[in-house]
Amino acid sequence: MTHEDIKAAVDAGQTVHWANTGYVVHKDRLGQYLITYVPNGSCIGLTDRSGHRLNGKEAEFFVARSEDAAENPGSQSTPDGQGRGVAPGSAGAFPLGQQL
Repeated sequence: MTHEDIKAAVDAGQTVHWANTGYVVHKDRLGQYLITYVPNGSCIGLTDRSGHRLNGKEAEFFVARSEDAAENPGSQSTPDGQGRGVAPGSAGAFPLGQQL
């Protein structure tokens, strides 16, 4: 998914994941698009500081199927079947609610 596709899906109320269903893309109250790791609440921005480069590969973002969200919350499955562990660059991630 492209940056614009991701934002449009989130704005339309769809659940967008990155890498696996443990990561959810959402828009915060300030209008920022963030990627949150649901099990521990850590998050990073959807893009780098310039707002142009995604913090992840376009192919790793996907819209949840309705049965994924209901049956497998926090599941480690991915659209390509590969599991992921930690978000690249997550060392600088902030816990949810403590964004700068």
